[in-house]
Amino acid sequence: MKFRIENMTCGGCARSVTATIKDLDEHARVEIDVEQKLVEVETGVHQDEIVAALTEDGFPPVAV
Repeated sequence: MKFRIENMTCGGCARSVTATIKDLDEHARVEIDVEQKLVEVETGVHQDEIVAALTEDGFPPVAV
């Protein structure tokens, strides 16, 4: 699944986003392009759970 996160502007943001996803699934594959504000995730966790967790942590994603 892919998300766009408008307020992900730096490496620290990317680390926070990755940590949030890894808290849900430590085996998730997370690829982030900070310049494009894109996050690609491979996981067995449902998309709604990821959206809720990222939104709670201040990084509301939009599916793309």
